[in-house]
Amino acid sequence: MKYDQQLAAYVKGKKVAFIGAGVSHKELIPQFVEMGAQVTLCDKKPDLAAFGPYGETLKELGVALSLGENYMDGFEGQDIIMRTPGFEFYTPALQQAHAHGAELSSEMELFFKYCPCEKVAVTGSDGKTTTTSLIAAIFEAAGRTVHLGGNIGRALLPILGEVKPEDVAVVELSSFQLISMRQSPQVAVVTNVTPNHLDHHKDMQEYIDAKRNILIWQDASCRAVLGYENDVSNGMKADCKGEQVWFTRLRETDNGAFLRAEDDMLCYAENGVVTPVLPRSEMKLRGLHNVENLLGAIAAVWGRVPMEAIQKVGSTFTGVEHRIEPVRTLDGVTWYNDSIGTSPTRTIAGLRSFDQKLILIAGGYDKKIPYAPLAPEICAHVKVLVLMGATGPVIEKALNDCPDFAGADIKLEHAATLEEAVELARKNAVSGDEVLFSPASASFDLYPNFEVRGQHFKRLVNELK
Repeated sequence: MKYDQQLAAYVKGKKVAFIGAGVSHKELIPQFVEMGAQVTLCDKKPDLAAFGPYGETLKELGVALSLGENYMDGFEGQDIIMRTPGFEFYTPALQQAHAHGAELSSEMELFFKYCPCEKVAVTGSDGKTTTTSLIAAIFEAAGRTVHLGGNIGRALLPILGEVKPEDVAVVELSSFQLISMRQSPQVAVVTNVTPNHLDHHKDMQEYIDAKRNILIWQDASCRAVLGYENDVSNGMKADCKGEQVWFTRLRETDNGAFLRAEDDMLCYAENGVVTPVLPRSEMKLRGLHNVENLLGAIAAVWGRVPMEAIQKVGSTFTGVEHRIEPVRTLDGVTWYNDSIGTSPTRTIAGLRSFDQKLILIAGGYDKKIPYAPLAPEICAHVKVLVLMGATGPVIEKALNDCPDFAGADIKLEHAATLEEAVELARKNAVSGDEVLFSPASASFDLYPNFEVRGQHFKRLVNELK
């Protein structure tokens, strides 16, 4: 295995605790042992047997273990504690260890610290995976070697030794990753910031401040790409130290990427010059929110790649799994998987991508975010609503409180499971209808993540006779 020499020098001889043996930590633990770190694994699992075959690896590596209910006791006396995004940064035991001298870090933070190539990173409440994927695809179309990672793709720190200075790292960053970051990328994109993950963050301000970390460590040589139409991302202009550009589909800007109303052309403006890039009609991606995602990607790569690379990807990219993904057409009814709809704003974007009234399946785990903004959109775009999960009653209450609901003629159905929801959607569908699964809620009531939820939905739809 080829190691990054700076990283190896940094960890050699240090006591390093890893919180959990998730995907990236499973790769990193053997590397850190080989680089000379004294590794402790802190995990809720009760014993070595609970790790399955990986337990044998841990045994062979001679990793110290702090397991079970009191696994955080293992933080004591460590030089470095490697946190996963899912482990809350402000956990008292973690902060106490920091106060006693432990450095708190993570796979992404160390990658940013030692990565030799240019880093382009995207965050936001909505659109970050598609925008990140578009940026990566454009760099690849331009012939660059791309390392795609963060909240999407693979763990990047384990491959740090393979990264060359002329490559580019394209990274999606969540608020959980950003909350403790002390480095920013050369190009930072903030799509938007709307209420999300308020079950994990202390309040909305903590969530916003985590997102700001993508910008506040930049310098004058960096670029910040901000969504113009969102008040929070727009307000982050105050944090920008280098070049700052906008993206928007609702107005023309003299500084960034925009959709020109007169001819539906995606354009880029700089120094008083407007360059037409791609007619919207040539885009394969569905929905106005995806026009914004492409505009954000254009603003991120502008001047770093040939125009042909942008045009090629813009006219051929068909989307990312679980994002208004066509599943099948059966008896004239087309089914779409939008399991990425983990918040009301995402589902609103999905609803606005269709030209006719839909059958919508919604509801799931409650992240304690407001559903009032979703209600008028359901009234405008939905004819049959199948509700499920903990947020089913919350969405129904928001609808009942909405002045538009009385005249909207929406049929309401209730399901206890996704299987039942699919059956109810099918029972109500006639040829020509479109069914959208966009829960406007997280998946954690029944699934580990939205991907597993989306795969279950697709399996159920594909099994329909």
